[in-house]
Amino acid sequence: MMLSRMADALYWMARNLERADNTGRLIEINLLHLVEMEEASFGSAQWRPLLRITGSEGLYAQNSSEREIDKESVVRFLTQDPTYSNSILQCVHLARENARVVRDRISREMWECINQMWLSVEKTLKKPLTIAQAPEFYFELRNRVARFHGIAEDTMMRGEAYGFYRLGTALERADMSARTLDVKYHILLPSAEMVGSALDYYQWAALLKSLSGFEAYRRIYPGGLRPVDVSEFVLFSQVYPRSLRFCIDRMGSALSHIGFQSPETQTCQAYQVLKNSIERSAADSVFKQGLHEFLQNILAQIAELHTALQADCFEAHLGEKIAVSN
Repeated sequence: MMLSRMADALYWMARNLERADNTGRLIEINLLHLVEMEEASFGSAQWRPLLRITGSEGLYAQNSSEREIDKESVVRFLTQDPTYSNSILQCVHLARENARVVRDRISREMWECINQMWLSVEKTLKKPLTIAQAPEFYFELRNRVARFHGIAEDTMMRGEAYGFYRLGTALERADMSARTLDVKYHILLPSAEMVGSALDYYQWAALLKSLSGFEAYRRIYPGGLRPVDVSEFVLFSQVYPRSLRFCIDRMGSALSHIGFQSPETQTCQAYQVLKNSIERSAADSVFKQGLHEFLQNILAQIAELHTALQADCFEAHLGEKIAVSN
């Protein structure tokens, strides 16, 4: 098996790049779409969900004790706060540093793409990002990440390195899709009276747009935006690249590229538990049993898969020191 230092760097290169992209998507949609709602609250009710989705509400409160949860503060914190390890600035930096570690395992075009991405992000974020500049920045970031993935698909050899890259991308994407759906269901809806209202519609549409799934959803469900249909689409679609089912299937393919064959390994066991959870469930039953509980269980299983992967691949071989990661 590939040296654990290399495997770890490839995995975290992909995870950090995907994390930066996902965070940018969330902020971009919040800026461009939610603010257009006539009834919207422009204070903490609009921006607190982003902190909860990214798991940073506690850190924000700790590092920003004198700041309100408002648009400017949250955008700055999630985008360029140097003390927050999951800010877009730090994620792109870590992705680039991990790519540097594995330059001989990725193509020259991939390295040039991610290096140029970092130089562009660093230059833009040397100064405070204004709200007027923000949408263009997130749009450009999204395009650069998409370009990197496209180059990787066209130039990367299909082997262990490719498997760790795809595994990191799929795992991070599944985690974010689950978090986004969970927070929407429990936080974004202001009250029971808003169900079915224009505001409710806008929020579900914003969720799909933050996952780049609005147009795809409308093609499959032309009847409108129903919570159970949105949940079914994000959880179980086998053709939508950001659904949990699709991402989990992609993880299985990535594990095959890495060479995991024995069902006795911790990683294979953890993956099988996660796969069974999604394959043996349906939207109607999940809603009846509790969407929040189901998603929390999925998130826990994703975390267990990561822990198993660390034990099997990143820490088990030759006692190597873990490479740059979160």
